[in-house]
Amino acid sequence: MTRTFVSFALAATALYVVSPNVQAQTRTAPAAAAARPAAQTATAKPAAAEERGLVKGDEIIARLGDSEVTAEELRSTIALLDARQQSAMARDPALLSQTVRAILANRVMLKEALAKKWDQQPAIVSQLARARENLIMEGYLQSVTNPPDSYPGDADLKSAYDANVGAFLVPRRFQLAQIVVTVAKEADKAAEEAARKKLDDVVKKVKQPGADFAALARSLSEDAPTAEKDGEIGWVAESNLRTEIRTQVVGLGKGALTDPIRLDDGWHIIRLLDTEASHTRSLSEVRDALVQRMRAERAEANRRAYIADLLKQTPPVVNEIALSRLFENKTEAPAR
Repeated sequence: MTRTFVSFALAATALYVVSPNVQAQTRTAPAAAAARPAAQTATAKPAAAEERGLVKGDEIIARLGDSEVTAEELRSTIALLDARQQSAMARDPALLSQTVRAILANRVMLKEALAKKWDQQPAIVSQLARARENLIMEGYLQSVTNPPDSYPGDADLKSAYDANVGAFLVPRRFQLAQIVVTVAKEADKAAEEAARKKLDDVVKKVKQPGADFAALARSLSEDAPTAEKDGEIGWVAESNLRTEIRTQVVGLGKGALTDPIRLDDGWHIIRLLDTEASHTRSLSEVRDALVQRMRAERAEANRRAYIADLLKQTPPVVNEIALSRLFENKTEAPAR
């Protein structure tokens, strides 16, 4: 799960950084940049910043030819990513390195495109004009429709929380681990018997007094992703458990084992590591997310009202007949 998420974040970051939106924020350093003192290279920190453990905004993080990336530019780029990608990047330096390389790749690509006067191509000129118009309109629309900083107030938050308290219910969850003996659902008799033999051996070992389930999972389980984590599946909501597993897990004591459970991929022996009772998150726990959601909803309502008011003040005239025929197929020429 962790590797999948990090791969997703890395791909999303790389794609985002090389997108036109981020290209607009890149720059090519003037020729004088090449003459910067060696003390301001990507690996050298000014003494004051080093003492505080900080990186100054104008410190050079990376350079390629006459293009360079400063700490402030990198921070600005990261700020445009969503919270999950930012969190992943903070945990994995490889993502930061990928982002820096993507910014530099953008600049090299942009320099090459400009040298070939690609920005003067008629189609590009048209797209740039539309992009400029859209950027101006979107920025202006946000400025006139974003709710004030004071919204939502405490009373608004309390009212919204009370009205939607059911949405903040956290269902009962189980922390589980497993040992898996794989065998296909449609396996032949020999494969099924071999799996059964290994299953019996596993059951015998895990039920021995003082058995180390984690060690047995590492050595015996045939599900590699969980085996390398001592068999741990993680926390799973009760509603997300398969019926075959839920019927055995519910009611188990902490540390207890299920009987072998036959699923499509083989036999699973599940151990209950812990249980978290269902509960409702408090207003303080959901405050930040609730504020974000309420501001987004208010902004969207303001946008719709603003646009409706504009159209009401200056009603558009639409040629409905021409509009209805816009995508009609052209009449085929008669055969000769």
